[in-house]
Amino acid sequence: MTPTPVIAVFDVGKTNKKLFLFNEDYKIVYEKSARFNETADEDGDPCENIDSLRLSVFDSLREIFKRKEFDVKAVNFSSYGASFVYVDEDGAPLTPLYNYLKTYPDELHKQFYETYGGESTVARQTSSPVLGSLNSGLQLYRLKHEQPEIFSRVKYALHLPQYLSYLISGQMFSDVTSIGCHTSLWDFEKNDYHDWVVKEGLAEKLAPIRNADAVLPAAFPGNSYEVGIGLHDSSAALIPYLVSFTEPFVLLSTGTWTISLNPFDHSALTDEELKNDCLNYIQYKGQPVKASRLFAGYEYEQQVKRIAAHYNQNMAHYRTIRFDADIVAKLLAEETVRKTGATSLQASVFGQRDFKHLCK
Repeated sequence: MTPTPVIAVFDVGKTNKKLFLFNEDYKIVYEKSARFNETADEDGDPCENIDSLRLSVFDSLREIFKRKEFDVKAVNFSSYGASFVYVDEDGAPLTPLYNYLKTYPDELHKQFYETYGGESTVARQTSSPVLGSLNSGLQLYRLKHEQPEIFSRVKYALHLPQYLSYLISGQMFSDVTSIGCHTSLWDFEKNDYHDWVVKEGLAEKLAPIRNADAVLPAAFPGNSYEVGIGLHDSSAALIPYLVSFTEPFVLLSTGTWTISLNPFDHSALTDEELKNDCLNYIQYKGQPVKASRLFAGYEYEQQVKRIAAHYNQNMAHYRTIRFDADIVAKLLAEETVRKTGATSLQASVFGQRDFKHLCK
């Protein structure tokens, strides 16, 4: 039997980690999913278990290489990109993979924006709303000011997709799809790193930039295959549509975040758009993509957890309940919507519901 040529793509989300094998017709011929228990950083905050993730990538590739029905021609990675892996000269992580939801210190936040022109100026120049740790550039700024000894040992700060690529290729690079995603690192007006990145000495801690479609030789043992440098997941989701369609469109990408991506609106972001969590991404060819985000997947998971805890049920129980339009209509009629102005999409109204008054 002649083995099927395939490309392996690791899709690493905040919740689900998946491996796909695509054949030459871009059809999925193999799929594997995994979830890992979170660990905690030095402050006790939850974070990604980087060791489990690294070992899972290695184990999954070894398993695929053993399968005679597949011939792996290339490997690439799509991942959430708002987190850095700080590696030393030997490529070993120096810190936990800090959660992008980790609370950012107020004093450091104030110090940064007072030094570099204020929130609205930096946000407009970098097309990044003010998001605390979700601005991954500010994570690196925090490391420098709070843990200078570790900062001095950092060879490179690699966004997660590029770290995963490094595990297989042995080479460290930065990629514009990760740099240009609400990091506060990239000046969209200059099309280069923002001045603050250079002044703080952070540019030297960022690996050389390679084109998003670059390929590298593999260092991880297996057959002869090539390795991509990794892509930010939202930008990766856009690629097939940019290749296939010329008519303007907006892509909705769902997961932990629900994201709308508009690659045809090149107008500058307004202060109002930035305040309402709009931003610009950089797609794989280097062009800006206007985007808006809603934390819908995360909110859904938190509310299902709340329901399950209240009724002492397993979360899986709620995947099989049949939709009842009458109950929904009754609840909607009783709902009192709290007016929250411009921030009304930051949390669901459902979070205000009191289960004590509902029937079990």
